[in-house]
Amino acid sequence: MDSDYGAFMEKFILAPPPPSSASPHPLPLDGLTFAVKDIFDVEGHMTGFGNPDWARTHTTAKSTAPAVLAILRAGATCVGKTVMDEMAFSINGENIHYGTPRNPCAPDRVPGGTSSGSAVAVGAKLVDLALGTDTGGSTRVPASFCGILGFRPSHGLVSVVGVIPMSQSFDTVGWCARDPSILKQVGRALLPLPDMETASPSKIIIAEDCFRLLTIPIDRVKQPLVKSVEKLFGGHVIENMNFGDYVKENVPSLMHFMDKGGPGLEYNIPSLAALSTAMRTRQKYEFKNNHGEWVASVNPDLGPGIAERVWESIRMTYENIDLCQSVKTEFHAALCSLLGEFDVLAIPTVPGPPPRLQTETKSLETFRARAFSLLFIAGASGFCQATIPLGMHENLPVSVSLLAKHSSDRFLLNLVETVYGTIKEQASIAEDINY
Repeated sequence: MDSDYGAFMEKFILAPPPPSSASPHPLPLDGLTFAVKDIFDVEGHMTGFGNPDWARTHTTAKSTAPAVLAILRAGATCVGKTVMDEMAFSINGENIHYGTPRNPCAPDRVPGGTSSGSAVAVGAKLVDLALGTDTGGSTRVPASFCGILGFRPSHGLVSVVGVIPMSQSFDTVGWCARDPSILKQVGRALLPLPDMETASPSKIIIAEDCFRLLTIPIDRVKQPLVKSVEKLFGGHVIENMNFGDYVKENVPSLMHFMDKGGPGLEYNIPSLAALSTAMRTRQKYEFKNNHGEWVASVNPDLGPGIAERVWESIRMTYENIDLCQSVKTEFHAALCSLLGEFDVLAIPTVPGPPPRLQTETKSLETFRARAFSLLFIAGASGFCQATIPLGMHENLPVSVSLLAKHSSDRFLLNLVETVYGTIKEQASIAEDINY
């Protein structure tokens, strides 16, 4: 734990292919190191899915996931596999079997999951970049909690072949880095999109009601972004809106989920809480289809919180699952109408700093409910999202997120690289202000 922060499941070296004499230019990730979450296949190694019973009942991988191969071909060296939450079913990052990776920003706080080891390895400067996955927030949350950059690409753009599925409607290959130029170069290696020079947004929409979900002063998160945008692009590109009202008006199928209640609803945005309910129902349905038979036959040893969620998914009957897909379709259309090709939606990544280690599940209910209301905006729409660190508030990491239209990933990565330095300066100023 002391030497590697408990981030790694297994260490090994996978070198990039030798340089070609036909290509004299250095590869974009040449000389960099990376780690991969224990959900990716690497030939000759076990893909453990965060659980020893899974590893015991499966064989080693026969081939390597295309996403891993793409990073190798870009010149980076893989140095091992990282710890993850069991069966990708949490946002905490705690693993009762293999230990919880130590958050390099706040050792007494959770690192965030499910790509906990990947984010910790980057945050602790053990590697330059790391691959994770993001279904309901599994790259964005640990990136936020560990004070680094994280990226969830547009759904369906990056190959998930050789990645254990959690829920195909939402599964993506995510990645994290400390440097925005590295974050962008990983995107160039993984995304089947043409290069794009544009980094100037037509409009940045501040979802005011989403920022009111924060448990820390709103301006500590919002102001660094607003000041940076004003300085770089001018205040005229900023637009404020009540995002929850827009969703309620433009996603009629949400009415079927609006009165479901649930933990933390009184502290939430009703339409986004309903969106989260519908999307998490769809996620559980697909998880059951993927892994229900294995869970029922093996009865795996699962940690607290994970076991309850897994078995709830297996036992649910899902009578109205088609309504969940209707919500997803309508929400995607609503966001397409809201955001043009170079427009951006700004929200908090999560409702606040990382919770303490081993906090009881019941105590986390409101935080989790608010978190998923934010996280499933990208999940339900399939849009891309970047998580940008904003330094520390009361010695705990905070971040902000930017979302862009599906297939606008290159634009969003360019924008992050452009604004990063200014946001860092403004975040440092905000850190010194007693909001």
